Amino acid sequence: MSKDLITLDHISKSFDGQLILDDLSLSIYENSFVTLLGPSGCGKTTTLRIIGGFETPDKGHVIFDGKDITSLSPNKRQLNTVFQKYALFTHMTVAENIAFGLKIKNKSDSYIKDKIKYALKLVNLEGYENRSPESLSGGQQQRIAIARAIVNEPKVLLLDEPLGALDLKMRQDMQYELKRLKEELGITFIYVTHDQEEALTMSDHIVVMNQGYIQQEGSPEKIYNEPENAFVADFIGDSNIIRATMIRDELVEILGSKFACVDKGFGENKPVDVVIRPEDVELVSPENGTLKGVVTGLTFKGVHYEMDVEVNGRELLVHSTRLSPVGTNVGINVDPYNIQIMNVPESEDEEAISETI
Repeated sequence: MSKDLITLDHISKSFDGQLILDDLSLSIYENSFVTLLGPSGCGKTTTLRIIGGFETPDKGHVIFDGKDITSLSPNKRQLNTVFQKYALFTHMTVAENIAFGLKIKNKSDSYIKDKIKYALKLVNLEGYENRSPESLSGGQQQRIAIARAIVNEPKVLLLDEPLGALDLKMRQDMQYELKRLKEELGITFIYVTHDQEEALTMSDHIVVMNQGYIQQEGSPEKIYNEPENAFVADFIGDSNIIRATMIRDELVEILGSKFACVDKGFGENKPVDVVIRPEDVELVSPENGTLKGVVTGLTFKGVHYEMDVEVNGRELLVHSTRLSPVGTNVGINVDPYNIQIMNVPESEDEEAISETI
């Protein structure tokens, strides 16, 4: 069983009077790939910088492998950081860039040579020792930045949106490369991104953040299939979030029709919010549908069609590999397991989110 390697204990941080992190607590397991995910300004990069020692929290403690490192400088911590701007030294060769940290630690020439060879093989850039960083592509520069970090044998690798400057195809390729590196190195990766696909593709554990709080954390499957609130449901992929009524356990009324579901404990005849993913909406003939609607919009997305279906004055987003042209009358069914029930938001912020969806 994995143990806690890093614990953030009631961390708070403000800049210029603005609260960025508000009493945040988080445990990160050894050898995991954890992604801090959220929109700009949610506090994810500040959290990473506090772990790395580049920022000191106003309140709270950073515990690393059982020791309080809150006041420890970055170079004294058993971790390395790869930034979005790779910060490679352009006046040095690739080998000199990789060796930089090792020379500061006064490692022997033979040790450094072996480490450079090992790191370049690991990132699939053997033979690039004497190249200039400026002669490399963005993806290759990113790999060199990772190689420079891993030769120091950190227990943790911090990655702050390292794929942000790459084009889509290279970004997708590097997602799988990072996942491979994580498995080969057997160390803990903590990754910051606002890209939901990156988080879902690479992570063992996702921490969804907004406005300085953790909204939800869990496996990619749990975050996607069982969002705990409207923000998470909307931020992780596309969602239909609909105000509904919980008739009783395992029965909910959606847009005027009753649907079987699997949720319990919400009470009887209580207002709830329902999350239905677009790919979980089944279009059938009108007479076979629990709901009836008409297709009002259609976009071809390559792997599927994206359709807008108007149902009782409400538009639902539907993803399907089967085409239903605009104007088609359709029926709608949803499997009980694909209906996610949530409590109606209590705060004004959550209410504003759900009302705009």
